[in-house]
Amino acid sequence: MSNPALDVVEFVLTTHLYTENRDLDENDLPPRFRQVFWSDDAADDAPGGVERPLKATSETTRTATGVDHPWEAVSDLLFTQRTEFSGEISLTQPAMALEWYRDHADDDRLAENPTVVAALELAEDLDAPVTHEEARDSVRPIQADRVWIDALLEEYFDEDEDGEMLDLVNVQAPEEIETTLADLVLTGDQEGEIQKIVKAIEHREYLASIGLREIGKLLFVGPPGTGKTTVSRALAHELGIPLVEVKMSMITSQYLGETAKNVEKTFEVAKRLSPCILFIDEFDSVAKTRRSDEHAALKRAVNTLLKSIDEVSLVRDEVLLIGATNHPDQLDAAAWRRFDEIVNFPKPDRDMRSDILRVVTREMQIADFDPEEVADRTSGLTGSDLRMVLREAVLGALTEDRMTITQEDVMEAVEDFEERDNLKNMDMIDGEGAEVLGETDSGEQDHTHDDSAGGDATHDHGAHSHSHD
Repeated sequence: MSNPALDVVEFVLTTHLYTENRDLDENDLPPRFRQVFWSDDAADDAPGGVERPLKATSETTRTATGVDHPWEAVSDLLFTQRTEFSGEISLTQPAMALEWYRDHADDDRLAENPTVVAALELAEDLDAPVTHEEARDSVRPIQADRVWIDALLEEYFDEDEDGEMLDLVNVQAPEEIETTLADLVLTGDQEGEIQKIVKAIEHREYLASIGLREIGKLLFVGPPGTGKTTVSRALAHELGIPLVEVKMSMITSQYLGETAKNVEKTFEVAKRLSPCILFIDEFDSVAKTRRSDEHAALKRAVNTLLKSIDEVSLVRDEVLLIGATNHPDQLDAAAWRRFDEIVNFPKPDRDMRSDILRVVTREMQIADFDPEEVADRTSGLTGSDLRMVLREAVLGALTEDRMTITQEDVMEAVEDFEERDNLKNMDMIDGEGAEVLGETDSGEQDHTHDDSAGGDATHDHGAHSHSHD
């Protein structure tokens, strides 16, 4: 539960301590605070930063804490004061404020504010729950903030020259990614690979010291909807680093000569934003098995891609490269060799489907929900498919003004999904829409329903007669 006084005191205290202690930098400020004070002109050798002195005005305090009336929240405390003209809230007795905050904030909250922890370490009678270094490590670095990302891109890339290419690259700050690893159901192999990467990032210096620099290049392989993109995003959120996401088919320019240039620029963006994850989806769009008769420009694009992969390193450049493909059979053999780990994303088995259903429905109201029954009925469906089924069940209930769904709603949604899937995969006669629906020349439809087969529809296309004048 929110405590307005605690929120406001923390902000005012942090602004005071940061202003006074010149040994602290932006990474000592909690992200929600430093974003309030971000300035594009704060540093000559960086795209921006936080410039001293920091002032806790009513406006900045409200923005940072979400407390609508910040002065009212702390006006009765002995160590606070407010300047009427500027609206600045300040401390009359900083030591008393620090002691008050230490008494009222729990250890977890304190550990997420390196500025306050640094002051506690210097105080004689107050203890810090963690060291200053540990507190800094727990805070997302400023290089992962949206404001830093935008400023860096603006500084290094020309809007006129590179604007079109940058439009093809989706850069997400970790604060913008809602999915976490805890929201996902992973196979044992997937969990193992993620743990390896987390440890590799933690021990980059050690890996460099023993000569293991070619590490951190993963290839995610599996059908659509099995979580390749979602895992990449969740990993960026978990690591607190930006995600540079690009679909290879999008940067394959209609002018083939531009493709190699776009590939180079994509890797340059990732290196500029490091530490980050570079996620290349539809990797097979360029890195296909090469043929002797293919266009010379396409060959250059493939060679540029392979060269760029060779030249990027998690250990040296702090760029984790993840490629993803739905068509591993189409990948060039040379591309396969560039990746040190291949991670399989199969369609979920029965147990995984059941677990996915439990995770997705955590916040839903479902009467007598039986995920095992749904899992039994949904063989071959991906996690994305299961989410679509549940979405349809919820929407169906809402049409009846219900916010609680039932097992029957879910099973009906499964049937609807199967029917839609059957239509999608139906054999087409002459490719015409009316004929796809089984419509004869006389406008009649011939449907044979086998109720014993669970309501699946069988369409007898062989009975149709088509005459063309």
